[in-house]
Amino acid sequence: MQNQPLRIIGIDPGYAIVGYGVLDYARNQFRPVNYGAITTSAHMEFPGRLEVIHNELEALLGRFRPQAMAVEKLYFTTNQKTGIDVAQARGVILLCARRHNVDIFEYTPLQVKSSVTGYGKADKNQVIQMVKTMLGLAETPKPDDTADALAVAICHGHSAGSLLSKLSQLQ
Repeated sequence: MQNQPLRIIGIDPGYAIVGYGVLDYARNQFRPVNYGAITTSAHMEFPGRLEVIHNELEALLGRFRPQAMAVEKLYFTTNQKTGIDVAQARGVILLCARRHNVDIFEYTPLQVKSSVTGYGKADKNQVIQMVKTMLGLAETPKPDDTADALAVAICHGHSAGSLLSKLSQLQ
């Protein structure tokens, strides 16, 4: 398994925009495979938006066949209605992963920022610039949700890499 790259899909959950980033990770190196965003129209009924997220994510999982899905954990700020809607979209996302037998890993924003920048209170621009640098991208990933998803995938790669090194030391 160590010679084979770990394919990770990072997800920044939402219902208007779901950022995703697919990375291969091996030997402490990341290789971007694909990234972008699933978007839904504000004029759609909410169940229709969930259906779009489901259908597009199902297609992505079928196409790229990741072994792991890294998803940002939700944190509620002031707007609870928005939080509930994002939680519903997140449920659809997790169900898609389960249906494709993809292992699910969840990370807090603090964990993601710490993993990517070394500082848990880094601002959004610092995270975006580090993602661009770490992945050797010519352009900044757009929208920001895409960069966030790539950051979540990087966080999982660092976590999985640490676990793999610990396991190899036991053998």
